[in-house]
Amino acid sequence: MRVLLDTDVVLDLVLAREPFDQAARVLFKWHEQGRIDAYIAAITPVNVFYVARKLKGIEEARQAVKLLLTSLTVCPLHKSILDEAEKLPFSDFEDAVQHASATASRLEVIVTRDVRDFKNATLPVLSPREFLDKLKSQQT
Repeated sequence: MRVLLDTDVVLDLVLAREPFDQAARVLFKWHEQGRIDAYIAAITPVNVFYVARKLKGIEEARQAVKLLLTSLTVCPLHKSILDEAEKLPFSDFEDAVQHASATASRLEVIVTRDVRDFKNATLPVLSPREFLDKLKSQQT
């Protein structure tokens, strides 16, 4: 399954934000095992660096970005995706860009802790726990 991990899920892992980091670790582990094909939007490493630098320092922020760029697929970002995001009925432009990126990359689901922010999504949107539970039930 091709999945977009929202920035908040990535930050949960990078910053070890309890109790959310546990589900984020499982998602990354499943990606490493090939159980899911995890993607991030091109804006995610930028946002992760910005937040991690303030909370963890520049070296840890750089390490986090390096990990993302070497382990996950980054959805392309170009003007047509930004134009599409601008047209979407989202209140947050960042979420609209992530949705437009996922759609353009033909991903199947968006995994986020902020499901309500994606209420106008055309793709399925699940919380990390909902997504993990769904995949577990499909495998039994």
